[in-house]
Parts: sequence; structure tokens; C-alpha cells
Amino acid sequence: MTGDRVLSAADKGIPACAVGRTVAQFLAAGPTIDEFSTPLLVLHRTHLQHNIATLQSWVDRRGLELMPHGKTTMAPALWSRQIAAGATGLTLATPWQVRVARSHGFDTVQLANALVEPAAIRWAHSEVSSGLSLTTWVDSVAAVDALERVLGPQQVKMDVLVELGATGGRTGARSIGTAMEIAQRAARSATVRLAGVAGYEGAVAHDRTTDSLAAVGRYLAEMLDLHALLGPLYEVDRPIVTAGGSAYFDLVADAFAPVRGTVPHTRFVLRSGAYITHDEGFYAGISPLASTRYGAGDDRLIAAARGLARVLSRPEPGLALLDAGKRDLPYDEGLPVPLGCGGRVTALNDQHTFLRADQPLPLAVGDVVPLGLSHPCTMFDKWRLLPVVDSWELDAPVVELIDTCF
Repeated sequence: MTGDRVLSAADKGIPACAVGRTVAQFLAAGPTIDEFSTPLLVLHRTHLQHNIATLQSWVDRRGLELMPHGKTTMAPALWSRQIAAGATGLTLATPWQVRVARSHGFDTVQLANALVEPAAIRWAHSEVSSGLSLTTWVDSVAAVDALERVLGPQQVKMDVLVELGATGGRTGARSIGTAMEIAQRAARSATVRLAGVAGYEGAVAHDRTTDSLAAVGRYLAEMLDLHALLGPLYEVDRPIVTAGGSAYFDLVADAFAPVRGTVPHTRFVLRSGAYITHDEGFYAGISPLASTRYGAGDDRLIAAARGLARVLSRPEPGLALLDAGKRDLPYDEGLPVPLGCGGRVTALNDQHTFLRADQPLPLAVGDVVPLGLSHPCTMFDKWRLLPVVDSWELDAPVVELIDTCF
């Protein structure tokens, strides 16, 4: 965030004394977290730096590229740190997100979706013509047709990756045969260039059971079979094969390793995004670099985000109502986890958290409860401004404020 940005009452969580000050003025006054209002989402700077360095090192050692999914944070300040650490570009999910990245100076982007909106197609092509390195996905002949209808023949073509899906999954061609038809259509086009293969293995599994891991393995093998078949059709010097969310990137790396020479000069690209904050819920249980699986040491991810909520009501000995809710904290892949007070979160309302225990809770009205969170991809979107600390203590100095673009 630039230091001259003026803080306002619309910046959720900032203390009233900050309104009307610039970020630089506010931080120069040495604010601490306990001056902020609850509910609050807080980031831990050294944990963020650790996670960024940890995954980048893990990827580098395997000869892969990382284009982290920017939709997780939509925070250009964090994107810049990922690029500075060695990421070769960003992945984004919508044309609007690409515009955000372009407006902040990012020039290498993978759009992990089909580009079919006419206005977005025209804008994207104008940016490609001006130097943006953009690849977009196609999972149907119709998606190629949509690009052609808007742009017609072009000297500067749009690079496309054929997306392979799976029956019952999300987007993506449902068979190698269909994917081949799409690739052949793209290779004949005067509008697009066939540049590689894309897929998302997280759409075929949601845990690390034996069956789920086998399903991911089969899917990745099909992706690589498709890549080998498309070798003669590629129109770029360095085709891309890309997969890898934040749950199975170890399986992706293992699948990529033995086929690195199948099509010469292939770029093998991971797109993990949630690793930057990790979590204390879904990814703590499924990530290959979770401490619960990997053990202590530098090669593990650490939760770098927490919620803070204040006790509003103690209507029963085993029940506390906190002031955070669905508008503040993620809840789609697991509820928040209370830290240090016992009990469990059983439900979230719009602006309330139900914290229950089988015995009287050691909490009083006004107490602040730290909350471990689950699923970073629905964590950041509830906040436009995030304080950053170097310690989880409630009186920790705030060392930075980070903007999001949601």
C-alpha cells in the first residue's frame, strides 16, 4: 500500500483515530493490534515471508515454475513478493482480475478460464498487442469460435491452453478425444496459437484418501498423455503444461518429473495460491507441506492469518457469542478454530460466532478470542485493508497495512 493513501471510516477494523490520516502517518504513530476494532483479520509478516520462500524453494528444486493464483489474496503487494521470490507470473480467474494485475504493472498472466466475453476479449488482445504475456484456457471448440468471432485473423495471436477436465468435475474437455478436437481447431485458427495443456486436479478429489490420490494420479496421467499427443501441433517454442492447486502439488510434481523430456522445452507450471497464508483448517489437513503431515522444519507451511473476535454475550456457561461472522471470516471449508480458550465453533451467523463447550468457558464479556481460519480463498475477500504484525500478541505493533482489490 502506498503511504499517501488516506484512511477512512470505510476501512473495516481501523481505529477511529486513523480516519483522515495517511497510511504513513498512521504507521508512524506506532499503532498496535489492540487499538483496532474487532472483528479483525490479521496477517503475520514473517510467516508470510516464510511460506513464500518455502514453496518457491520447493518448486525450484524440482525444476518447475510457479505462477501463484492471485485470486487467493487479490493483494498486489503480496503478488509482488511472490514474483520477487521467483514466481514467473500470476494466475488469475477472471478478466477483471487480469485488469487489476495489469493496472499494477504485472505483465505475465495465465487466465485459468475460458475468455468468451466480447469486451474482455478485445481488451485482452489490445494488452497482448502492447506487451502483456497472457495465456488463456479453452475447453471447447465454441471457446475458440468466440475468440475468432470478436477478433478475426490477427498478426498477434492469443495463446491458448487446452483444458482437460473430468466427468463430474468442473470445466475442461471430458475426454482426450474431445481435447484433441479442440487442439486441432486451435491449430487451424488465424486468431489463436496452441500453447499447451491445462488442468486442475483439485476438481477430482477433496482429501488424501487412497482413492482420492489414485483419482488425482489418473487425471494427471491423462493430462500428460494429451500433452504428448499435442506435441506436433504446438505453435510456440516452449509449450506449457500447468496444474497444481494447493492440495496436491506434490502429486503434480511427481507426475511431471518422469515426462520432462517428452516434448522438448516444455514449461511445467504450478499454480498454487493458498500456500501464502496456509491455514489451520482445510489446508492444514491436506497440503503436502502441512506441519501435521510433513513434520517440523523449514520445509513446512505455517498459518499466517488469524481472526480476532470479541466476546459479546455469555448467555449460558458453555456458550459465548463473538462479534465475528460470515461477513468477516471464511466458513465454506471448515469453521474457525478457537485458539487457547477451549471449546469449538459450532456455527456462524452474519455477525456472530457461536463458541460452545461441554464445560463452563473461561471467557468474560469483552475478552478477545484468537481464531484459526480455514480456506484462504474465501478469507481475503471480506476485507479491503489488512494489518500486518510480526507477533500474534494482542499488543503487537502493526508494521504494515495491505490493500486487497475485491
